[in-house]
Amino acid sequence: MSSAPRFVLRSLVIDCADAHRLAAFWADLLGWTVRASEPDWVQLRSPDGSLGLSFQTEAEYAPPSWPERPGRQQKMLHLDIQVDDLDAAVRHALRLGATEPAEPSGCTGSSGPGGPEGSGDLRVLLDPAGHPFCLFLHVVS
Repeated sequence: MSSAPRFVLRSLVIDCADAHRLAAFWADLLGWTVRASEPDWVQLRSPDGSLGLSFQTEAEYAPPSWPERPGRQQKMLHLDIQVDDLDAAVRHALRLGATEPAEPSGCTGSSGPGGPEGSGDLRVLLDPAGHPFCLFLHVVS
């Protein structure tokens, strides 16, 4: 019987039109620091160093549509971010450059079957490159 090698997720890479602009937004939002930077690539690292979030400039980048629609660029992933004060977190994200989706989706409000595990209320916002992300309150039941 062979055992599987150990895998450790160290970083997520997000494509965008301007890696430095998007990295600045996420660094400010999460309070993370820039770990590495090149002309078309930036890596942030969490304060404890366990997880990275990288941004890569892609010349042909097309922002995803939200909510998703047939024939339009689909999102490839989204981030779920736990906050301790949802209204304050939304205001802060909007001040930093996030936007609210033009159309409501089924994910706004109290989380249903598609919400993060253990989440209560959540809000979907878009980062400056158009990637949707969710801010949510953790609910202990």
